[in-house]
Amino acid sequence: MTTYQDLGYDKVFVSLDGTEEQDKVLDRAIIVAANNNAELTIGHVIDSTALETAGTYPVDLIPGLEKAFRESIEDGVKKAQAEPQIKKVEVLVKTGRIRETLKEEMLDLVEPDLVICGARGLSSIKYALLGSISTYLLRNSPCDILVVK
Repeated sequence: MTTYQDLGYDKVFVSLDGTEEQDKVLDRAIIVAANNNAELTIGHVIDSTALETAGTYPVDLIPGLEKAFRESIEDGVKKAQAEPQIKKVEVLVKTGRIRETLKEEMLDLVEPDLVICGARGLSSIKYALLGSISTYLLRNSPCDILVVK
């Protein structure tokens, strides 16, 4: 017999995009992970397509971009680590094309049973060209998706 505890989430992955919306998304992920006694993985992809359009790939920029992202979520990470109900907190930062990197280098490895993301993050121009990351996740993830608006 399945109990309600069996229906919870063990591994929560939150995809953050570096925008001002990410604090709200991370706060929701912390609450969901704590309520489910789950592990929390915080993921961010540094978009290489933006870097590639400069003509050369400025590899020396990546450490600074990663450091800035990690600093931007520092308070949220401390908050998550202070939650006794969250089993483990991990931060993954990768560089590449957002969709492929998110799927192949993060979700396929972490194998979460819930992915949380924001409703928007791309500029309207990128959205027209790429479509929404949340829509991509809905179509390509084998687990539940929570889109925070």
